[in-house]
Amino acid sequence: MHTLHSLLNNLKKEFVSSRKGEERGAWFVYTLLAIILPFTSSKTSGLVRALESVFGFAEISQKRYYTFMASAKIPWGRLWERIWKLIPQPTTNGRLITVLDDYINPKTGKKIFGCSKVFDHAAKQNQSEYPWAQNVVAVGLLKVIKGRWACLPLSSAYHHFEKNIAANKPTYRGKEIVFKTKYRHAVDMLKNIVETFAPPLLLVVSDSWFGNNGLWAPMRKEIGKQCHMLSRLRSNNALYAMPEVPIKQGVGRAKKYGQKLGDTSALASINRNHATEYTVNLYGKERTILAHDQIVMLKTIKCPVRVVWVYRRTQWVALFTTDLSLSVAEIIEIYGARWKIEAGFKELKQELGSSETQTRNPVAVTNHLNFCMMAASLSWIYADYLGATPIRRHTVNGRAHFAFSDIRRMISKEAADDKFLELCPAPRKSVLNSVVTMILQIAA
Repeated sequence: MHTLHSLLNNLKKEFVSSRKGEERGAWFVYTLLAIILPFTSSKTSGLVRALESVFGFAEISQKRYYTFMASAKIPWGRLWERIWKLIPQPTTNGRLITVLDDYINPKTGKKIFGCSKVFDHAAKQNQSEYPWAQNVVAVGLLKVIKGRWACLPLSSAYHHFEKNIAANKPTYRGKEIVFKTKYRHAVDMLKNIVETFAPPLLLVVSDSWFGNNGLWAPMRKEIGKQCHMLSRLRSNNALYAMPEVPIKQGVGRAKKYGQKLGDTSALASINRNHATEYTVNLYGKERTILAHDQIVMLKTIKCPVRVVWVYRRTQWVALFTTDLSLSVAEIIEIYGARWKIEAGFKELKQELGSSETQTRNPVAVTNHLNFCMMAASLSWIYADYLGATPIRRHTVNGRAHFAFSDIRRMISKEAADDKFLELCPAPRKSVLNSVVTMILQIAA
């Protein structure tokens, strides 16, 4: 009954040491709950109203709460490490499976931290290809929770373009921002994650944009040989056979690459006749997939990889991984689960309201993103700790597993329980408990 109480109490402990720790701890955990509620806006003004009317806080000074939301003293580093350690069994088959991607947050106001003209490859015909938006690089944890894959946000960073840094010289907490590539952001975040989890193997799943030497070389150098990559090949990638072992050592170094086999597209046509059927758990169903695999040398990352061509009726997809111990079925299933980070971006931006805020202060902007990402992770961790699988309220053809909204509804019901007041003794519970229950029913 009090799974949520236990999880939030762990986070609240990080505020005990400060002078106003009790108040800040209460505001922090209830702000997370207000973001998770399915009927409130995650704008700061909406969060204030939720704390007062839903959770029964005494009259809150908006100035003090806005100062808290823009505070540079929130210990995000320790808070993220603590919530990472709350994840039950983070590894899958001995691997910490992380997923890496970036997304944009379109904005309308000027002088918003992190905003610039960003190319949107998913823009529709009636949308600008270069919207005014924030560009965020994010890392999540892929994990099976109650029979379905889920993506738990772990870390994020705002990407600033080099030309904008040179022209505007933006600052964060009094220091000028130094340019970093998206690859550099990714490696820094992954290195921090590895140091906390200390997994036997790290598998980074990404799309073809990140699946190259720009990420592979610095990641392998700084994290070590225990890290591997799973990504998608481009159709024009050149593939080479494994080098032959010489019978007699001659003068000079041994060959690193064997004979050129052709590009990805040419080999897809050749290997189609040799494809085999595999049964794979893909997108929530057991599916029969036609695929063919081959170990080749890839010059873009200068190492051997296992390439898997997945064939559909008229199309094909080529996946590759540096982890040669992965089976064909595992490669297909894990890469299919990569789509969960895209679903996670939708949950983060639209359902939790990360894209709604128009905050301009750099610290407030970063705090708001951290609040939304931690609320998403907390929701999935809560679902993982539940004894029973959540029931999907709104059935959809072809979708049997529970949805993110079902977890939010369960958290809201537990937070409305009278005994939950033990978490934060300072604010008194509102007498509008029946109203809260009614609103939950309407929102459902």
